[in-house]
Amino acid sequence: MPCRLNEPVCCNESSDLEGLFYFIYSTIFKKLFLRLPFASFERAFFTKINVTPAQLHPNSWAFGRAFSILCHHFGHLPSVDVFLYFFETKSPGQKLWVSFNGIAGRVLLALFQQSYKGFKGKFFKIRCNKNDPTLSDGFPLYWTYKPGLKKSRCLEDLPPREREVCDFLSNLQVVFSYAELIKRE
Repeated sequence: MPCRLNEPVCCNESSDLEGLFYFIYSTIFKKLFLRLPFASFERAFFTKINVTPAQLHPNSWAFGRAFSILCHHFGHLPSVDVFLYFFETKSPGQKLWVSFNGIAGRVLLALFQQSYKGFKGKFFKIRCNKNDPTLSDGFPLYWTYKPGLKKSRCLEDLPPREREVCDFLSNLQVVFSYAELIKRE
């Protein structure tokens, strides 16, 4: 099946799954305790910003994981638009990885780790198969050259339910630690 850049690869038959794969850095499993298949928030996240899992910098993976854990802890479903109220994508420029910045005045999470060194050469190849087709559902499998750079969302532009979640999280007035959230999940 031909793969076009910037479009998720979709499969309609189990035979289409054979041969599909994506990469993900091993540090994401070791330090952030990622589980497969991806949760609906993670799949929506990759689709919205149009990147494959390996294209997201490990610190930004930590933003997403900790945000999801925090939302679930308080009984809210994590939403990409609520995430993008607190964070925005940084232009990769000459770099290869997409990263996120917190929005000034909306700080929710402290940095997970200041620097990831040596992560680039250690990765897993996740191969899709007919026994678990959800391993590749709903996000780009291959590197995209035009990530969907997203600026932060304005509260007024969000649906009422998502505004409530943003207000709730903002009113906590606590800067949460990634490491603690992930460790206590």
